[in-house]
Amino acid sequence: MGMEQGEFSLSAGEFARIKARVYSVAGISLSDAKRTLVISRLSKILRALELPSFNAYVDYLERGGSAEDGQDFINALTTNLTRFYREDHHFEHLRSHVRALMAERPRGSRLRIWSAGCSTGQEPYTIALDLLAAFPDLRRWDFKILATDIDTAVIAKAAAGVYPESELAGLSSERARLFAKGGDGSIRIPAAERDLVSFKPLNLIGAWPMRGPFDAIFCRNVAIYFDKPTQGEMFGRFSQMLAPEGFLYIGHSENLGSGGEGFRLVGKTIYQSREKLNKRAA
Repeated sequence: MGMEQGEFSLSAGEFARIKARVYSVAGISLSDAKRTLVISRLSKILRALELPSFNAYVDYLERGGSAEDGQDFINALTTNLTRFYREDHHFEHLRSHVRALMAERPRGSRLRIWSAGCSTGQEPYTIALDLLAAFPDLRRWDFKILATDIDTAVIAKAAAGVYPESELAGLSSERARLFAKGGDGSIRIPAAERDLVSFKPLNLIGAWPMRGPFDAIFCRNVAIYFDKPTQGEMFGRFSQMLAPEGFLYIGHSENLGSGGEGFRLVGKTIYQSREKLNKRAA
């Protein structure tokens, strides 16, 4: 007989252990305000594993849990709120950036964009839909979008490219027409745009196997999960991954903090690398 969620109490010591583990594994800094979320999300796992307490669960993860168990722990504690065309001014800026690159570079050149913390895929698919609609000639370019997230469950959902039709709410009819209708209350990302995006699991505080450089990096509403030193280190690494004329787009409530030394603010939550700007001016 399974326990009800309310039967699992979370002591201060147990909460401290969970916070320490999610910080060491993923760099995520859980505030005390997340206590209720921790109880509701992890209680389901405790029931499935038939464990009596949160302490027993952390013991299990530390002493014998599989890699899949460890991933389930991270997946449960990440929040994935996203939508198509979120922060419209970013896509407007990206269009002008890509227009300039297409004017400078020979047709068929390389163009790379990274969506870091892509969640269920709305951000990278918006980039693909928006740029192909604005610049059909990009189909003849070496154009690819890398989309990464620490949560393997959302990566799998994103790769399918199928969403409820309610996702179109608030979009203009022009934008809504970019999606394929499933006829069953769903919408689909058309193959041309879906094929541009590669979804990969990635822990941003771990190794980054990709080489870059990227012409644009989107990392929006991800840094809010990290403490200031981790944020600074991550933004510093992003500056090294950007092409000389590349841009970094972050969330509306975020700032670069100590990682901002290498960047210049060029628009609302839009940054360009100072080092690269200095090299171009030299």
